[in-house]
Amino acid sequence: MTTQTTAPETPSAPATGAPATGLIALPEHIGRALAAGGAVLTIVATFLAWTWTAEFPGDLTVYGYPGGLQVLVLVGGALTTLFALASYGVKGLGWLTPGSADAAIKLAALATFATAWYTVIAISSELGGVVNLEPGGYLVAVTTLATLVGALALPFRRPEPDPIDPDSTGWEHFRHRLAHAWDTTKAVFAADAPRPARSLPSYAEILIIVAMMALGLTVFTYGIGTPYDELFVGFLIMAGFGFAALNKAGLIAHASQIAARHQNISVCGAFIAAALFPFTQTDDQYATLGVYILIFATVALGLNIVVGLAGLLDLGYVAFLGVGAYAAALVSGSPNSPFDVHFPFWAAVLVGGAASLVFGVLIGAPTLRLRGDYLAIVTLGFGEIFRITVNNLDGTSGPDLTNGSNGIASIPNLDVLGFDFGAQHDIGGFTIGRFANYFFLMLIITAVVVLVFRRSGNSRIGRAWVAIREDETAALAMGINGFRVKLIAFAVGASLAGLAGTVQAHVTYTVTPEQYLFAGAVPPNSAFLLAAVVLGGMGTIAGPLIGAALLFLIPNKLQFLGDYQLFAFGLALILLMRFRPEGIVPNRRRQLEFHEEADAPAVLGKTGA
Repeated sequence: MTTQTTAPETPSAPATGAPATGLIALPEHIGRALAAGGAVLTIVATFLAWTWTAEFPGDLTVYGYPGGLQVLVLVGGALTTLFALASYGVKGLGWLTPGSADAAIKLAALATFATAWYTVIAISSELGGVVNLEPGGYLVAVTTLATLVGALALPFRRPEPDPIDPDSTGWEHFRHRLAHAWDTTKAVFAADAPRPARSLPSYAEILIIVAMMALGLTVFTYGIGTPYDELFVGFLIMAGFGFAALNKAGLIAHASQIAARHQNISVCGAFIAAALFPFTQTDDQYATLGVYILIFATVALGLNIVVGLAGLLDLGYVAFLGVGAYAAALVSGSPNSPFDVHFPFWAAVLVGGAASLVFGVLIGAPTLRLRGDYLAIVTLGFGEIFRITVNNLDGTSGPDLTNGSNGIASIPNLDVLGFDFGAQHDIGGFTIGRFANYFFLMLIITAVVVLVFRRSGNSRIGRAWVAIREDETAALAMGINGFRVKLIAFAVGASLAGLAGTVQAHVTYTVTPEQYLFAGAVPPNSAFLLAAVVLGGMGTIAGPLIGAALLFLIPNKLQFLGDYQLFAFGLALILLMRFRPEGIVPNRRRQLEFHEEADAPAVLGKTGA
């Protein structure tokens, strides 16, 4: 007769079942104490000098004042400490871990370890060896390693290995062992579903939403404003693993539930936080990135109607952005325009949106009876035909309409009700430059696109789009006019891209055919737009917005990699699609498709999380 022993229960111990042990053979109480103590010492190490010279960016030579990468390690150490104290059941910290405290500790410790060791290695590499480290550098390397070792000693449910035929080949045995090792690695960071968020007074939940928006604005502003390459790489490491730690702790799920109870307030809060971004900048440099991100994100959200809601694969969507931009440029007073007219902005917006709408209908009417790959090939052809056509309308190969490869240049700045978007303005003591002006305008257009997406997704036509996406044959059998429904999706998506194109024409001063490629190193192009929708989460509102921001910001910040920039970026996309195929902000239905073991939700949203 044998007896089975299990690890003692703690506030964060795994559920009973398979024997619960740590990945590293240390007693649980020692591992937990080592993780907590190492995290505290890591915080102390950030207040010490890590190198003796200021040649390494960030000036890590100062005692008592963390700077640069030390701040990121300080954040990671504080996060690990809080999760560790919550796992001990410290009063007042239970709200930090409604999910799994142990999984959160492991990921927070990993984030701190990776950021600290990246910094130590960067110092040693750039300055010529570990001799350039000060005591603080050695201390943080040891304490973060100890913290990670202690975290990995925390118990988890080990998966049972699948049976294997003893007569299998050595290669099959190796693959079996490798698969089991991977399952064990995933189990180390696995967490049970967090408990539901309890209802709070409305004012308290609204304050939580405000805090969430403030935190999001702070993180985005810090990331976009990183002044040197080493700090941005460290920011990516800490932000990635830190977000995963918060997710495993259950805080992301609770925040989502609270935001879902006050959807209108959450959406308004997000736009208010975005509107505050230019006021956090001292110049127009990062407002430039902000306005381009909004243009890219707005077009991606329009494509999300076509791809995410209706399920139509469009590989030439950037052409509709180009149609709107060219239409607006032709009627906005450019000296290169053959029409010699200067419409007010509201009229130019209508012209751009209407032109894209007409092209969407003209292209969709004869092609939307196709499905799948055939439709994708036709839309890809349309995108290339548009670019080649505007390139040939130069007076030589065709009528002189678009000035050929030179494009339509010298597009004047907007002037709306006496407000010159090309001039600086003082608002409340803050100087707002040209790109910040266009940032606010683009934010309004983004709000309009979000409103259209929400209302259409919740409407009868939106439900028809979802039905067509899930099973077109079944939808047709239920009486849905599939061709009409798909044509409406195509037309609405095209017109929204045209709206963004009208602003893009004024922001860039010049509209040329080379801006509207299928694929290229600089977004927006059709490949990047589709990647933003898939990466962010098809069928959701926040997904394409976040995906577009990441796809525009990260390549811009990775320029120091030179020829390896796209390689590193592509590798990151492959890894993300491998481990989170449903996207960053997943539609609940798609999440269940990719993760069949997940619990079914009580209510399925029509357009996403």
